[in-house]
Amino acid sequence: MKAAKIVEPDESPRSKRRAILAAAVKNFGKNGYDATKWSVVADQVGIGQTALYHYFESKAHCLLTIMRLELQRSLEMFTKATADQPDPMEALRAAVRSAYAVSEQNVLQMRILQNNLAILAVPRNSKKEEAERLAARELVHGIEAAWTELLERGMAEGAFARRDPHTLALNMLGMIVSVWRWYRPKGLVTLSSVSELTEDCCVRMVAP
Repeated sequence: MKAAKIVEPDESPRSKRRAILAAAVKNFGKNGYDATKWSVVADQVGIGQTALYHYFESKAHCLLTIMRLELQRSLEMFTKATADQPDPMEALRAAVRSAYAVSEQNVLQMRILQNNLAILAVPRNSKKEEAERLAARELVHGIEAAWTELLERGMAEGAFARRDPHTLALNMLGMIVSVWRWYRPKGLVTLSSVSELTEDCCVRMVAP
């Protein structure tokens, strides 16, 4: 089943949708999705729990929306970073760097995404939840395809060693995104050092 395009709702000045998403990201990212009560999000936004359902029909609907938005942002950043890079190696370096050019909120969003990927594998009974799930899965495939195409281009031009490009793309992506399970902005390991190390590893993976 093809994913339906998600149309973002128009937000009036009084809309609480953005505030709900921000509070959910903070709580799901720091405390975990399962450990976060939906009522806590409502309290932090300053609305009653019933009012949450005007924006999201369930906590899972909110989670899937956060995941879809993060995947969308990641694909947009990859596209922007590589668009004006005719040299495949420079495009690869730029793609890796763009993955780590993030805010603390982005870090939480990516942690949420990585910690809850299993939800994307199971169809949802709710139409809204299922629409978000399918859109998120389509974005996952889009990201994988974009990285695969970059590697195929590098191989075709002789800049990269010839290997299976899709498998290589999955390996690279796995290395890049696994960071969000353990990285903490105030920890001992800096994001710049993670970015430099990962960039070097990806370059070594494609070296002729």
